[in-house]
Amino acid sequence: MNACILIAVTHLLGIGHLVRARQLARALAGAGHEVTLVSGGMPDGKAADYRFVQLPPVRTQGTDFRNLLDEDSKSATPERLAARRDQLVALAHELSPDIVITEHFPFGRRQLADEFLALIAAVKAANPRALVLSSIRDVLVAPQRSDRLAETAGRIAMLFDAVLVHGDSRVLPLEASWPVTPEIAGKLVYTGYLAEPPALPASAIGTSGTILVSGGGSAAALPLFETALAAARLLPQGAFHLLIGRGVSEVDFAALRQSAPDNAVVEWARPDFPALLATCALSISQAGYNTVLDLLQATRPALLVPFDAGNETEQALRAAALERAGRARVLKLAEGPQALAAAIEAALAQGVPPAATVDLDGAMGSVAAIAKLLAGRA
Repeated sequence: MNACILIAVTHLLGIGHLVRARQLARALAGAGHEVTLVSGGMPDGKAADYRFVQLPPVRTQGTDFRNLLDEDSKSATPERLAARRDQLVALAHELSPDIVITEHFPFGRRQLADEFLALIAAVKAANPRALVLSSIRDVLVAPQRSDRLAETAGRIAMLFDAVLVHGDSRVLPLEASWPVTPEIAGKLVYTGYLAEPPALPASAIGTSGTILVSGGGSAAALPLFETALAAARLLPQGAFHLLIGRGVSEVDFAALRQSAPDNAVVEWARPDFPALLATCALSISQAGYNTVLDLLQATRPALLVPFDAGNETEQALRAAALERAGRARVLKLAEGPQALAAAIEAALAQGVPPAATVDLDGAMGSVAAIAKLLAGRA
């Protein structure tokens, strides 16, 4: 059964949520569904082979998720938030979708709860038989307040038909990062990780000998880049290649280039990153969802320096799981350049890690899960 599917996502700090939502939209559109992806974060300028709708964007500064900003770094006004909500409601009435998928909500995006709840209500008003699904990554950051945990469990119980967990329960079950109550447990559907196809066939993968340093699309990796350049000065025999995400400012990018030693190349992130990763001698990165999936497919030596500012625990949990599986070494950024240099030498000496036994076919897993849910509704 082909369905009309509306996916709503707002990425605030990096681009991981949008990347994952795009992969889900692409998989569902490829399976014959009529897909609309509506994004409320900063535009990424990428074309889509499904309908894409951009809301008036909001973002955050660093890990301050309470204060939403517009594209000019000014506080998002009530009028902007109302316009976003009204556009979502209008889309729901226009499409009358068979399925609405809220990315990350209600496990996160509490500051945007009004618009997500308005969307769900509008979808149900337009099509009372519509399925309401939540789409989440493998690791979440649970609030410390019990009332907020209870609020999430209540919303799942009352509003949602299922929760698509884009991970592998054998590697990282959701309960490792979130208290899974009975209301939630009965609605979890693990799809596997939403990974892009491998950049190169296995027979084409060699090594370029470079130490590839990357940090996703946000400015959160700036301290990692600075530490990596300091480590490069301690390892003059190493060939370092830093790929800087577009979330880093032009001023900071110029400063990185200016401070780079002769054995380090600093440039903006490139679209052929997966191919560069597949041929590097060592990858140094944070432990974001999409970066880790690229690593698992590339099967290259990896050193993970998880983002842990504020109360962020997501990347540390994911990095620890990979270290337990023998797929990466983990280092805290606070340990400094000398520790990073020593870890680089140790990782290079260890060589290529074993292939990962992780379900990376989350695209097909998501398509199959939604087909089953649609069949159950009928």
